[in-house]
Parts: sequence; structure tokens; C-alpha cells
Amino acid sequence: MARRLRPVDLDFIGVAPVRMVFARNISAPPEQVFRALAEDVSGWAEWFSAVTFARATDGGAGREIRLRGGGRFAETVLVAKAPEVYAYRVDATNAPGARALAEEWRLVPHGTGTQVRWSFAADGTALFRFALVLGRAGLKRAFRDAVTSLDRRLSTS
Repeated sequence: MARRLRPVDLDFIGVAPVRMVFARNISAPPEQVFRALAEDVSGWAEWFSAVTFARATDGGAGREIRLRGGGRFAETVLVAKAPEVYAYRVDATNAPGARALAEEWRLVPHGTGTQVRWSFAADGTALFRFALVLGRAGLKRAFRDAVTSLDRRLSTS
């Protein structure tokens, strides 16, 4: 990893300089979605196309993530409250300009399925923040495609 980031807590998600929230309704129930997010970390690479490698670390208290294009992240799980919320912060990354990153996956029952709401929070150099804002549509598409793929995966398991 190139650099350590500023450690942040869950409150950062509401106050970060760059915050993006995306939501999508899927047919899988919250308990199944939570298990896929929090307990089957290595499975992320099978449904989130940007993820090429994922594994739990420190007995599930952390994660190691690698993305298509070479991004690498060492993370600490902030909250794993089944079946409602799964959140983590990035402790170290090779992403240039990043100073703090955190993500939260909130799962809300929606009929027999789930509303999946992903919050992405970041701080960094002005160029890093600008690039994230420019990339908003791409992050939205990546979220939509990942959650749709996860729903398909869960419906066949």
C-alpha cells in the first residue's frame, strides 16, 4: 500500500466533503444480502465486477480488496449489525490523493425483498474530490450492476 489514510468513524459518512448515496430495490431478503456483504467477503469478486480480489482479515474485523485497474485497499469493518448495516473505512490504499474513505451498506426491508442503500464518503486533495464527483455516474452504474448481479446470485443459491 502506498499510504495510510486518516482513520474515520461512522459519523464521517454524514459529513465527508464528498458523499454519494445510491439505492436499489432487490428481491433477496435483508438477511441474505447481509450474509453476502459481511460474511462471504471473498464472494464479492463474483458479483461486483470492479472487485478482482476480496478477503476478510483479522478474523473478519478487516478486509483486503483489489479492484480492476490496480486499486488496493486495506479496510477496517466499523459496523456489522445483521441484517441492517455493514460499514467499513479504508486504512491504506494506493489511490493517489485519497485522505479518508468510508462506505456504508444499509439494508431496509422492502416487501419480501430489500432496499440496498450504499453510501460512499471520501476526502482527499482537490483533484481527488473533483475526480470522484466526475466519476459519480460510473459509481452509480457500478453499484446498480453489482447489486443486480448479487440479487441474481442470491436467487440461485
